[in-house]
Amino acid sequence: MKTVFCTLALVSPLAVLAQEQSSVTVYGVLDAGLVAERGCGAACAKTKVSSGVASGSRLGVTGKEDLGGDVRAVYTLEAGVGADTGQSEEGRLFGRQAFVGVESRWGAITLGRQYNLQYETLIDVADPFRGGMAGTATNLAGYTTKRYDNTVKYATPQVRGWSASAIYSFGESPYSTRYNRAYGATIGYEHGPFMLRVAHQRKNNLSDATGVVPAVDYSSRNTLVAANFNLKAATLYAAYGVNRGIGSSPWDANNPYGALVAPTPSTDSHDILAGIAVPRGAATFMVSYIHKNDRTLANQDADQVAAGMTYALSKRTSLYAAYARIKNKNGAGYTVGNATDRGKGNSGINLGLRHSF
Repeated sequence: MKTVFCTLALVSPLAVLAQEQSSVTVYGVLDAGLVAERGCGAACAKTKVSSGVASGSRLGVTGKEDLGGDVRAVYTLEAGVGADTGQSEEGRLFGRQAFVGVESRWGAITLGRQYNLQYETLIDVADPFRGGMAGTATNLAGYTTKRYDNTVKYATPQVRGWSASAIYSFGESPYSTRYNRAYGATIGYEHGPFMLRVAHQRKNNLSDATGVVPAVDYSSRNTLVAANFNLKAATLYAAYGVNRGIGSSPWDANNPYGALVAPTPSTDSHDILAGIAVPRGAATFMVSYIHKNDRTLANQDADQVAAGMTYALSKRTSLYAAYARIKNKNGAGYTVGNATDRGKGNSGINLGLRHSF
């Protein structure tokens, strides 16, 4: 963590000197809350202080430079920070994002560690909890992983409400170009209060350092149709997902419930999400329901019901509270987590504070 602050300390003076030719912004989020988990037996601490409950705590620098001819260089370096311990998250210097690229009126192309398009669609379009707190849609909905290394991403500009994106993540295995690679695309439409996006993502099986493919094939593919409609008095959310492969849906291989038989991941499932967010002054109230339909012979379905609220103390500081419960069927092992933690129980309560700068 000390390395992160030293790096940003060196960058900040350079940002001041470069203002005439470029824009550089140092930004961050500090989020900490109380998390109470239930339904996990002795496998978890009943109540704890956690970082990144509503949104991941982070420290980053982003900017762009005008190259002339309506072309700009862009970059972002973003480090995950544990607000509860001060430690660096994910064991990387800039584990959240690290990319560089160019943008123009024709769109933007960037290279580096970047967000999975399926995950972006899920939290930006479909989820009233926006991927955070106990009610996050990532507890049940399929999306493989949040970010991919070695990724080339292209995003079009919005034309008459339409836009599209595509990514390709190189596996960079010395044994095969097929191992570890991922690719996907989205197409979306936005007009006034209505937003619609369709995403498809595919991730190939991992290989280890010797090129040996694991006995279990974790390849996956996910398709998601997501929409929301802002009625001013409330915003309605809906989504439908189709998931294939062992790695296509969240699950806990550590057997969080202490059952005699460990839960197994679904290789074929459909997700249905419905939600609503209602603003009332400085407060916003959120409710969502997610059903995972496991279409395998195990029939390990799951349902999540969640409710939460945020209260803005200012433009940059807010309080939040949330509750979610998952009903697992036939030995399914889905857990209630939040923006940075997978969670270990089948229910959870969050109370916390988020500040951005």
